[in-house]
Amino acid sequence: MKRTVSAHLIATAQPDTKLVYAIAPVKDPGYDSFEEELIATIDGKPLEVTEVADFHGGRFHVVETEEGGVIQIDYAATIVGQANVPVVEEADLIRYIRPSRYCESDTLFSTSIANFGQMTGKELFNAARNWVNQELAYVSGSSRATDSAVNTLLARRGVCRDYSHLLISMLRARNVPARMVAVYAPQLDPMDFHAVVEAYIDGEWRVADATGLAPRQGFVRIATGEDATDTAFLSTVRGSIIFNKMRVTAEIDEELTDPSLEELVVLR
Repeated sequence: MKRTVSAHLIATAQPDTKLVYAIAPVKDPGYDSFEEELIATIDGKPLEVTEVADFHGGRFHVVETEEGGVIQIDYAATIVGQANVPVVEEADLIRYIRPSRYCESDTLFSTSIANFGQMTGKELFNAARNWVNQELAYVSGSSRATDSAVNTLLARRGVCRDYSHLLISMLRARNVPARMVAVYAPQLDPMDFHAVVEAYIDGEWRVADATGLAPRQGFVRIATGEDATDTAFLSTVRGSIIFNKMRVTAEIDEELTDPSLEELVVLR
């Protein structure tokens, strides 16, 4: 399996601005080969980039500008093979069962009980995924960056992050550890960075895409965390920007067909 991904981002930064990008896939030791290139410029001139390690193998790329200007980031990677099966850490089974900023599993406890009764394990996982898929309408641009799972349920629409927040909340409410994963997703339409869910089912982290917009076997992990707080592709930690342009690509050397949605899949 060979996957080729890229991201092209342009933003106009005010003076004294610091930006953090999370656009590079995890360099998993299971891959047969991993080649990448990241070029950063400001007003056409080279811009220094600092790489910072994140949880679960994720990587931040940090840029700063004192003068301000147009910052352009061009990233590309070619990945051959599959990642190792995600490691299960005891601390993660605690961290990812708690409510979080965008996933109010405590508030949605009664909703989860009403819809899924006493279901557990694989049955609960699949039922919750299907319920979110059916309850929400995928509408590009329909949600705000501040919308949480509760807002999404009330609006009955959203994009991938909203679907994922609601599914995570439903699972955590039933004591199933669940987390958000930002991925590159070959065959995704419309193409973009994509947000999916990993839940701890039958002793392993299993992936679900509540939108159903791309086959799970092709996903490439970028960042992993509690919710969109931990997985945003761009964060402004100082100063301000105007976001001008973004283009994302993700290709694979074979045509994928997702197996039955009832089948458990590991993100590799």
